[in-house]
Amino acid sequence: MRFLFSFLLLGLSWLASAQTPAPYGATPSPRQLAWHKMKYYAFVHFNMNTFTNEEWGHGTEKPDDFNPTQLDCRQWARTAKQAGMEGIIITAKHHDGFCLWPSKYTEHSVKNSKWRNGKGDVLKDLSAACKEYGLKFGVYLSPWDRNHPAYGTPEYNEIFKNTLKEVLTQYGDVFEVWFDGANGEGPNGKKQVYDWPGFVATVRQYQPNAVIFSDGGPDIRWVGNEDGYAGETNWCTIDRDKVYPGYPNYWELTEGEQGAKDWVPTEVNCSIRPGWYYHASEDDKVKSLEHLVDIYYSSIGRNGNWLLNLLVDRRGLVHENDAKRLMELKAYTDKATVNLAGGKTVSANSSFAAKPTFTASNLLDGKRNTYWAAAEGTKQATIDIDLGKPTTLNRLLIEEYIELGQRVKKFSVAAFQNGAYQPVASGTTIGNRRILRFPTVTTSKLRVSIDESLASPIIRNIEVYNAPELIVTPVISRSKDGLVNIVSPRTTDPVITYTTDGSEPTAKSPRFSKPFALAPGGTVKARAFINNMKQASSPVTADFDISSAKWSVVSSDKKADAMIDGNPNTFWRQPKAGEGPTSVVVDLGESLPLRGFTYLPRQDSRKEGIVYRYAVSVSQDGNTWSAPVSQGAFSNINNSPVLQTIRFSAPQTARYLKFDALETTESNSPTVSIAELGVLTK
Repeated sequence: MRFLFSFLLLGLSWLASAQTPAPYGATPSPRQLAWHKMKYYAFVHFNMNTFTNEEWGHGTEKPDDFNPTQLDCRQWARTAKQAGMEGIIITAKHHDGFCLWPSKYTEHSVKNSKWRNGKGDVLKDLSAACKEYGLKFGVYLSPWDRNHPAYGTPEYNEIFKNTLKEVLTQYGDVFEVWFDGANGEGPNGKKQVYDWPGFVATVRQYQPNAVIFSDGGPDIRWVGNEDGYAGETNWCTIDRDKVYPGYPNYWELTEGEQGAKDWVPTEVNCSIRPGWYYHASEDDKVKSLEHLVDIYYSSIGRNGNWLLNLLVDRRGLVHENDAKRLMELKAYTDKATVNLAGGKTVSANSSFAAKPTFTASNLLDGKRNTYWAAAEGTKQATIDIDLGKPTTLNRLLIEEYIELGQRVKKFSVAAFQNGAYQPVASGTTIGNRRILRFPTVTTSKLRVSIDESLASPIIRNIEVYNAPELIVTPVISRSKDGLVNIVSPRTTDPVITYTTDGSEPTAKSPRFSKPFALAPGGTVKARAFINNMKQASSPVTADFDISSAKWSVVSSDKKADAMIDGNPNTFWRQPKAGEGPTSVVVDLGESLPLRGFTYLPRQDSRKEGIVYRYAVSVSQDGNTWSAPVSQGAFSNINNSPVLQTIRFSAPQTARYLKFDALETTESNSPTVSIAELGVLTK
């Protein structure tokens, strides 16, 4: 009897498995599945750096420097909710160590500030506001602490765990804990050996449903850049054992690893402005609608969740320029995601076990828990959608049923035209969500082909849209000779208008027809128009200081002029790797009043030679040099290689400027690279 009973159980088990597709490879945990249901949420950078105008603070700030005059977390939450966001992650503690709550484990905290007489608690306000507006609440905590005296000792790891416990036990449910892998010196000059297993265990103990972010997860991973772009190919899997916070081969994270053993999907983070913290000088540098839409399709549309940074200002409010752009993005995405395939007829050339549970009709029912599955062992399949009438469209959304793993390696889309299916788009991985963009077509039938799959494909959902086309914003540049040029790429026959007086360009502003001189510098704003001036792009702004027309680089290297040619896409690279600092001397051609300098790292997405620590000296004759008039480090430049603008503590008058590259961002890269060096005279 015992043998017969075991045989029956085995048979029932086999029968059940034959009735349902088996999982393939790594699969998501329940907490990861809850995260996968999200798409878009806010990263709020607001802390001591907001008031010191820094990106990375030094830990020497006075707590009283933190003093927002109108702090209103309800305004943050209301703005995020109206923008269609689903949560907010706040920089509760950044590298300077300042805590936005009254922590018992540091004196560098709001409890010692004059804000609300030391009785304030930003986390308390924000968690309540998130609850009121139906948003999820998350926290960023940097383990690097440039203020705490115990940093660099074993004691500090226990202090950080207690700090985590404070945050994770006092403010309700936390959906995500964001760990930064930055690790520098503390006030005693030492670095910390982080107890990552202990940090993760602390989160698991007090917020077991929270996903944990870092380069290597353990739940979700960094995308490998801070531009907002996931890879065209984006696997949810990596080998978690070899990846860790601060992982040097960060580019591997962009695509993930096909067939790897761990499910660690991608979160795509970027800022709505050039910097991560609020700087008044960037009030007119909010990313254009067109840029944000491109990021939307390159993050949410490439199997990632989008974490868009909002910079709360010194008042304690999301700035009106940022809020306006968020609402423009929401209005666009609402129009761009009207599903034209819902309720239409769909069929597939293969189905699992010929059961109605897995038929193609599930693809268009809008439900997350139903799916179509191809027959076991099938690696290629086609899905035909009959739209019933000629329909104009230019986007396709497709989602795998990731509960059973990520499978599709390559797929394509064709539209029925002139009696046959014509290809319109193709992609590689799908995963949780993929959106393909293609030129607008009108068709009554679509065919989605799974061209290559690691296992029998299982698709949850397909939708099609007709998204409004946007005009690409103009690009403003200036040559070495001081001539300003404005072009509108990928826009057919636009009319470009511009201003140089700081006003916003309109249809009645001067039209750009040829490059114009602006050698002394100034502000140029431009906008592109089409459809007889009825449709306009977002405005774009470029600020210029004095041009480099009279400049030269004091060097025998003929390629050195690339660093002063006005072209951000060219760069000088140290021809021979040397030891010690690399000095670059620029002859400005005349004595100038210098208030600072600018450094632009290479813009080709590679990191070799990007300068981290620097020193700048000046001279009138090129022989006798001042002591450094500026020295320090470019904060976060490796992850965010944008223009660095550094002002001197006191104005200088000089003809020569010497830039010493003391250290690059990668210790194994002995070379130095510079795209552009500039000076500030205003």
